[in-house]
Amino acid sequence: MNFKKGYSDVNGISMYYEIHGEGDPLVLIHGGGSTITTTFGEIIPMFAEDFRIIAVELQAHGHTSDRDAPESFEQDADDVATLLNNLHISKASFFGFSNGGTTAMQIAHRYPHIVNKLIIASALYKREGMIPGFFDGMQYVTIDNMPEILREEFLKVNPDNGKLLNMFNKDKERMLHFRDWKDGILQSIKAPSLIICGDKDVVLAEHAIAISKLISDSRLMILPGDHGSYIGTMESCNKDRSMVALVAHVIMNFLHHK
Repeated sequence: MNFKKGYSDVNGISMYYEIHGEGDPLVLIHGGGSTITTTFGEIIPMFAEDFRIIAVELQAHGHTSDRDAPESFEQDADDVATLLNNLHISKASFFGFSNGGTTAMQIAHRYPHIVNKLIIASALYKREGMIPGFFDGMQYVTIDNMPEILREEFLKVNPDNGKLLNMFNKDKERMLHFRDWKDGILQSIKAPSLIICGDKDVVLAEHAIAISKLISDSRLMILPGDHGSYIGTMESCNKDRSMVALVAHVIMNFLHHK
C-alpha cells in the first residue's frame, strides 16, 4: 500500500502529514491532544483501501511545530488548506473528529471550493453543545487529567515534556475561551455532510441534531457509544471493533455515493 510521510512549511509552522493509499483524497483531522495514530490508527487501514488518505497533525500536536500564537479553529482551517495547496491537492473530502470536526466545519465555511464532502464527528459550534459542567470543569484540569495514552503517544513522536505541556495548555485555553459561532457559519456549508455522534458522547446528541439541521445537505448518525469509541480512538475505554467496522462502512458508502 502506498505510504508517504513528510513535513510542509505552513503559515510559519512545520506541519507533519502522512499519505496512505491511493484514490480520491480524504483528509483526516484529529481531535484535541491527539495525534494521527491516537485518533485514526484503527480506521486508516480500512479507508486506505479505497482512498488516498492525507492525515495531518495540527499546530503543536504530535510531530508538528508550534507558533507564538494561541490555537484557533480558524487558524487550523487555514493551515490544512495551505498544506493541501502545498501538496497540489485542489479538492478533497474531510473527516474531522472532535476539535478536528470543528476545524472541518471552518474549512468548509472558509474554503468551500476545496471541499467535496464532510464527515463531522463529535464536534461543537456552541458551548451549550457539551455535556453539563464541561466548561466549568475545564478550568480546573491539569496535565495529570489528560488520558495517559495520549501523553504516552505524544512523547513517542515528540519526546519533550515541555512541548507536551505546551500543547495541553493551548488546547485548554482554546476551549476555555471558545465563543459560540453564529448559525450562519454552518448554514454557509453546502458540501454534502455526514454528522456523527455517540449517544453517551461529551457532545450532546441534541447538538449533533442541531448541526445537521443547519447544514442543508446533511445526514445524521447517532451511535451507541462514547466520545470516539465508534471510530476506535486510543483513549476510548469502550472500543467495539464491529462498531468501528460498521461506521467505516457507512462513511465509505457516503463518500462513494454521488
